[in-house]
Amino acid sequence: MMMEEKNHKKNFYSLDNAGVLYTAIASSRMTTVYRMTVELSETVDPATLQKALEQIIHRFPYFQVTLKRGFFWYYYEHTEAIPRVEEETYYPCKTMRQRQGKTFPFRVLYYKKYIHVEFNHSICDGSGGLAFLQTLIIEYFKLFKGIVPKDLGKAMDIDADVDPGEFEDSFKVYYEENVPPPPGSKKVFHFPFELLDKGEYLLLTGFVPVAPLLALAKSQGCTLTQFILALYFESIQEYIMELPISEHKKHRQRIAINVPVDLRRMFPSITLRNFFISLNPEIDLALGYYTRAEIIEQIKGYMGLYMNRKHINRYISRNVRNEQLIFLRIIPLWVKKLFMPVVYKRYGERGYTSGLSNLGVVTVPEELRPYVKSFEVFPSPSAESRLKMVTVSYDNCLALCFGKTTGETVIEKIFFRKIRQLGIPVKIETNKR
Repeated sequence: MMMEEKNHKKNFYSLDNAGVLYTAIASSRMTTVYRMTVELSETVDPATLQKALEQIIHRFPYFQVTLKRGFFWYYYEHTEAIPRVEEETYYPCKTMRQRQGKTFPFRVLYYKKYIHVEFNHSICDGSGGLAFLQTLIIEYFKLFKGIVPKDLGKAMDIDADVDPGEFEDSFKVYYEENVPPPPGSKKVFHFPFELLDKGEYLLLTGFVPVAPLLALAKSQGCTLTQFILALYFESIQEYIMELPISEHKKHRQRIAINVPVDLRRMFPSITLRNFFISLNPEIDLALGYYTRAEIIEQIKGYMGLYMNRKHINRYISRNVRNEQLIFLRIIPLWVKKLFMPVVYKRYGERGYTSGLSNLGVVTVPEELRPYVKSFEVFPSPSAESRLKMVTVSYDNCLALCFGKTTGETVIEKIFFRKIRQLGIPVKIETNKR
């Protein structure tokens, strides 16, 4: 087994298509670092957590890497070093300074009953992050409580061989030439909120029971994600309508929400690296005020039109083609670092007001359920999109997790008020001190 495992270990890994972008645009304001949190029923034991990390890291050789600077692109190089767990002492999702090649593209933190794993988005998306976190939790309880689950669920078997498909760049595998690019984005409404100081990042989570929200979504003929998205659109629309600006200006606003799509649902990929694209459903207030029913129909129509393999191929092809453009490939890395953040701000975040990502239902083995209380997932900080949301469901409870680079709370207040008006209780938690 060890011989085969060594054969799977590579000395270096090219960054995937999304990773190329994330390393180029990373800054102290836009760190490209997202967080996954699990709350336990007892205080975390740091020594056991460190031992668990040491036990599982060999199973994720594509994460046991440090970032290296080539002349044209960054790349990841395998290291035999072992990451160290740390007690949380600072704001979440802070910059990972990877330039010296001494740090990992993720960090494992603990604080009281919480385990946090923060990932640089250049190494993996939420699917890969969850696989790592779930594997870590299982190993932690195996060492701490002697619990050996019968069913690992979506966690990795640390005694199994590494499948090369786990570190495949699926963007390149499913790239098709000669597919036209998707239409360009239009300018949309952005929150006029004052930014926090660089490095400061606020988290706010509303915990709600899944069942009543799911029943309401079904009664409206839509999915849970579409229903939450509709409430979010409605909240932003209400905020705009209450702004002290002219009616003419209010009715010229276009609201778009960035919705990541996990491509593993459409393509037979098992990669733990990045494999997603984002769609931007929108409402245009120039067409008038939208009722909730109209917003739901708008979202369903949009998703029905664009959530298919043919349309998704346009995004994959555009992204891979841009990376392969000869003039981009021959530009030195230091020049790319200068202009890519500007291009991203102009053509990326310009096209959406906020973001909403649903990671779906997270489970742990039945034997661990008494010891695992909740899961939360927070988006990476951003200067343009000052407020974003990730949702994740565990044990019949839905966590609606906001990440903010602003101290303003008006949007969340409107959003959670709408949920309470539906007769659904909300429990709020925040890291704001």
